[in-house]
Amino acid sequence: MSVHFFKASQKLPISQAEAWEFISSPANLKELTPVSMGMKITGDHPRKMFAGQIITYTLKPVANIPMHWMTEISHVSEPHFFVDEQRSGPYKLWNHKHFLKDIPGGVQIDDTVHYSLPLGLIGDLANLLFVKKKLEDIFEYRKKRMEEIFGIYTLINE
Repeated sequence: MSVHFFKASQKLPISQAEAWEFISSPANLKELTPVSMGMKITGDHPRKMFAGQIITYTLKPVANIPMHWMTEISHVSEPHFFVDEQRSGPYKLWNHKHFLKDIPGGVQIDDTVHYSLPLGLIGDLANLLFVKKKLEDIFEYRKKRMEEIFGIYTLINE
Protein backbone atom coordinates (compact mmCIF):
# COMPACT_ATOMS: atom_id res chain seq x y z
CA MET A 1 0.00 0.00 0.00
CA SER A 2 1.50 3.32 -1.09
CA VAL A 3 0.69 6.30 1.08
CA HIS A 4 0.60 9.58 -0.80
CA PHE A 5 1.00 13.05 0.66
CA PHE A 6 -0.55 16.34 -0.38
CA LYS A 7 -0.09 19.79 1.15
CA ALA A 8 -1.83 23.11 0.53
CA SER A 9 -1.36 26.47 2.21
CA GLN A 10 -3.30 29.70 2.10
CA LYS A 11 -3.19 33.10 3.78
CA LEU A 12 -6.35 35.13 4.33
CA PRO A 13 -6.91 38.68 5.64
CA ILE A 14 -9.14 37.53 8.52
CA SER A 15 -8.57 36.48 12.10
CA GLN A 16 -7.87 32.92 13.15
CA ALA A 17 -11.22 32.94 14.97
CA GLU A 18 -13.10 33.98 11.80
CA ALA A 19 -11.34 31.33 9.73
CA TRP A 20 -12.06 28.69 12.38
CA GLU A 21 -15.72 29.65 12.54
CA PHE A 22 -16.06 29.10 8.80
CA ILE A 23 -13.94 26.02 8.07
CA SER A 24 -14.94 24.10 11.19
CA SER A 25 -18.61 24.10 10.22
CA PRO A 26 -19.73 21.03 8.23
CA ALA A 27 -22.41 23.26 6.69
CA ASN A 28 -19.68 25.14 4.79
CA LEU A 29 -18.01 22.06 3.30
CA LYS A 30 -20.23 22.17 0.22
CA GLU A 31 -19.31 25.84 -0.28
CA LEU A 32 -15.64 24.83 -0.66
CA THR A 33 -16.21 21.90 -3.02
CA PRO A 34 -16.39 22.32 -6.80
CA VAL A 35 -20.01 22.36 -7.99
CA SER A 36 -19.08 19.79 -10.65
CA MET A 37 -18.57 17.22 -7.89
CA GLY A 38 -22.25 17.32 -6.94
CA MET A 39 -21.62 17.27 -3.19
CA LYS A 40 -24.61 16.61 -0.97
CA ILE A 41 -24.27 16.51 2.78
CA THR A 42 -26.54 13.81 4.17
CA GLY A 43 -27.89 13.59 7.68
CA ASP A 44 -28.21 16.35 10.25
CA HIS A 45 -24.95 17.87 11.44
CA PRO A 46 -24.67 20.31 14.34
CA ARG A 47 -23.02 23.60 13.47
CA LYS A 48 -20.35 23.23 16.17
CA MET A 49 -17.62 20.71 15.33
CA PHE A 50 -16.54 18.20 17.98
CA ALA A 51 -14.18 15.23 18.24
CA GLY A 52 -16.04 12.05 17.33
CA GLN A 53 -18.47 13.84 15.00
CA ILE A 54 -19.49 11.79 11.96
CA ILE A 55 -20.16 13.63 8.69
CA THR A 56 -21.79 11.83 5.77
CA TYR A 57 -22.10 13.00 2.21
CA THR A 58 -22.16 11.95 -1.42
CA LEU A 59 -19.83 13.16 -4.15
CA LYS A 60 -19.55 12.55 -7.89
CA PRO A 61 -15.80 12.93 -8.40
CA VAL A 62 -15.40 10.66 -11.44
CA ALA A 63 -17.72 10.18 -14.43
CA ASN A 64 -20.70 11.56 -12.47
CA ILE A 65 -20.82 8.32 -10.43
CA PRO A 66 -22.08 8.98 -6.89
CA MET A 67 -19.81 7.87 -4.05
CA HIS A 68 -20.83 7.77 -0.43
CA TRP A 69 -18.33 9.09 2.06
CA MET A 70 -18.28 9.08 5.85
CA THR A 71 -15.64 10.98 7.79
CA GLU A 72 -15.02 11.32 11.47
CA ILE A 73 -13.64 14.43 13.10
CA SER A 74 -11.02 12.59 15.13
CA HIS A 75 -9.20 15.50 16.78
CA VAL A 76 -10.13 19.10 17.56
CA SER A 77 -8.06 21.83 19.20
CA GLU A 78 -10.10 25.00 18.70
CA PRO A 79 -9.05 27.31 16.99
CA HIS A 80 -5.72 25.73 16.03
CA PHE A 81 -6.42 22.47 14.18
CA PHE A 82 -8.75 19.61 13.46
CA VAL A 83 -8.39 16.26 11.75
CA ASP A 84 -10.92 14.45 9.59
CA GLU A 85 -10.47 10.78 8.75
CA GLN A 86 -12.44 8.69 6.30
CA ARG A 87 -14.39 5.85 7.91
CA SER A 88 -15.93 4.67 4.65
CA GLY A 89 -15.55 5.92 1.11
CA PRO A 90 -13.34 5.80 -1.96
CA TYR A 91 -9.95 5.80 -0.23
CA LYS A 92 -8.21 3.00 1.64
CA LEU A 93 -6.71 5.71 3.89
CA TRP A 94 -7.67 9.37 4.22
CA ASN A 95 -6.22 11.56 6.98
CA HIS A 96 -6.72 15.31 6.50
CA LYS A 97 -5.26 17.77 8.99
CA HIS A 98 -6.32 21.43 8.99
CA PHE A 99 -3.97 23.86 10.81
CA LEU A 100 -4.71 27.54 11.47
CA LYS A 101 -2.27 30.10 12.82
CA ASP A 102 -2.26 33.84 13.28
CA ILE A 103 0.12 35.74 11.04
CA PRO A 104 0.62 39.50 10.64
CA GLY A 105 -2.51 40.84 8.96
CA GLY A 106 -4.44 37.58 8.92
CA VAL A 107 -4.38 33.83 9.23
CA GLN A 108 -2.51 31.02 7.53
CA ILE A 109 -4.34 27.78 6.85
CA ASP A 110 -2.26 24.69 6.13
CA ASP A 111 -3.78 21.42 5.00
CA THR A 112 -1.95 18.11 4.93
CA VAL A 113 -3.49 14.98 3.51
CA HIS A 114 -2.12 11.46 3.74
CA TYR A 115 -4.08 9.14 1.50
CA SER A 116 -3.94 5.73 -0.06
CA LEU A 117 -6.08 4.20 -2.77
CA PRO A 118 -7.40 0.65 -2.90
CA LEU A 119 -6.25 -1.94 -5.46
CA GLY A 120 -2.48 -1.71 -4.87
CA LEU A 121 -0.59 -0.92 -8.07
CA ILE A 122 -3.81 -0.08 -9.92
CA GLY A 123 -4.61 2.50 -7.23
CA ASP A 124 -1.09 3.92 -7.50
CA LEU A 125 -1.50 4.21 -11.26
CA ALA A 126 -4.88 5.92 -10.81
CA ASN A 127 -3.18 8.38 -8.46
CA LEU A 128 -0.57 9.21 -11.10
CA LEU A 129 -3.14 9.47 -13.89
CA PHE A 130 -5.88 11.53 -12.23
CA VAL A 131 -6.40 11.35 -8.45
CA LYS A 132 -3.47 13.59 -7.47
CA LYS A 133 -4.50 16.16 -10.11
CA LYS A 134 -8.11 16.03 -8.89
CA LEU A 135 -6.96 16.77 -5.34
CA GLU A 136 -4.85 19.69 -6.57
CA ASP A 137 -7.85 21.05 -8.48
CA ILE A 138 -10.15 20.71 -5.46
CA PHE A 139 -7.77 22.59 -3.19
CA GLU A 140 -7.17 25.27 -5.84
CA TYR A 141 -10.96 25.73 -6.10
CA ARG A 142 -11.16 25.96 -2.32
CA LYS A 143 -8.41 28.58 -2.25
CA LYS A 144 -10.22 30.72 -4.85
CA ARG A 145 -13.56 30.38 -3.03
CA MET A 146 -11.99 31.41 0.28
CA GLU A 147 -10.49 34.48 -1.44
CA GLU A 148 -13.88 35.33 -2.96
CA ILE A 149 -15.52 35.08 0.46
CA PHE A 150 -12.83 36.70 2.63
CA GLY A 151 -10.57 38.66 0.28
CA ILE A 152 -7.00 38.32 -0.86
CA TYR A 153 -4.21 38.43 1.68
CA THR A 154 -1.74 41.21 1.04
CA LEU A 155 0.89 42.43 3.41
CA ILE A 156 3.38 45.10 2.44
CA ASN A 157 7.00 44.00 2.90
CA GLU A 158 6.14 40.33 3.19
